Amino acid sequence: MEGDAPDYTEAGRKLFAGPCDFIWAAAKVGDLPPAGAPEFAFAGRSNVGKSSLINALTGRKTLARVSHTPGRTQQLNFFDLGERARLVDMPGYGYAAVSKTKISSWDGLMKDYLRGRAKLLRVYVLIDGRRGVLQVDEGMLDTLDSAAVSYALVLTKKDEVKKGDVERIIAEAQAKIAKRPAAYPHVLFTASHTGEGVPELRAAVAQLLAERGA
Repeated sequence: MEGDAPDYTEAGRKLFAGPCDFIWAAAKVGDLPPAGAPEFAFAGRSNVGKSSLINALTGRKTLARVSHTPGRTQQLNFFDLGERARLVDMPGYGYAAVSKTKISSWDGLMKDYLRGRAKLLRVYVLIDGRRGVLQVDEGMLDTLDSAAVSYALVLTKKDEVKKGDVERIIAEAQAKIAKRPAAYPHVLFTASHTGEGVPELRAAVAQLLAERGA
């Protein structure tokens, strides 16, 4: 209806229903691909369900590798969405079953990427909905605030929490970012296995691209 805010649900569906091809992997900052289409990235604590959510978003079972071993994503992986945008899968932060040297290397790569990537529109930070924003997540949010990179929280595993707790969990997450300078205020709650919240996340990405002229 005239005067209503645009609905980006269909635009989001079309964006993720189209081609989504792996194009680049970077293990260090010197390996980053040349700037191209606008980028949006997914970050999250190891084993938060990032790979499962990326697969649900794109409607593919194996686009992002799903593993029960924390720290499986060991580089920045870039996927091209029909030349309209790039989806970036970032290494999991926090605990990982690898050496401290390797973890330090990943942290350095992420920070270098966040600081100097003009095409990066937003980072979607995945938070386990059963546990809320943890101290290790706060560290990632501090990094994003320092880099002045826009980010939004996306809660995962909605299907594993009681329905009566959903509003409280969202409110608590919103309270955690209320005074953070680079945080987008709207928090989404998703469940990769049931598809809850996935159309809304697709729509949020489509809206972001439209608002940035992409």
